[in-house]
Amino acid sequence: MNSFTRTVDILHRAMNVGNLRHAVYADNLANKDVPHFKRTEVNFESSLKKAILSQTHKPEFIMARSDPRHVSNWTQLDYRNVQPRRTLDFTSTYDNNGNNVDPEKEMNNILKNQMRYNLYAHAAAFEYGQVSLVLRT
Repeated sequence: MNSFTRTVDILHRAMNVGNLRHAVYADNLANKDVPHFKRTEVNFESSLKKAILSQTHKPEFIMARSDPRHVSNWTQLDYRNVQPRRTLDFTSTYDNNGNNVDPEKEMNNILKNQMRYNLYAHAAAFEYGQVSLVLRT
């Protein structure tokens, strides 16, 4: 897989996660008055980073396995298999009714998510612009 394909694929996946995050934040905000509602977060970037690093950084010592059932100390991960994970936040409470949605925090999350999405969109447009530039010459 070439660099362009990989970059555009990662940007596409990140934009899809941005759409999911927007829906999750909107759901959190819509349920801010529901008693005992627990907010949801989306985790993706740390797993993606781990998968990308596993493709380029091998540990100095990899244990040999004499049986396929043995556990390996290192496994190369494919970034295409990384999926976003939704997690419920049970550790905090914002209101006396057990709800933990802070509307101000959710609005800030929506704003950060939108800015991140715009950055990904501009990066994807730049990548396609580079290909267009090469094809014109």
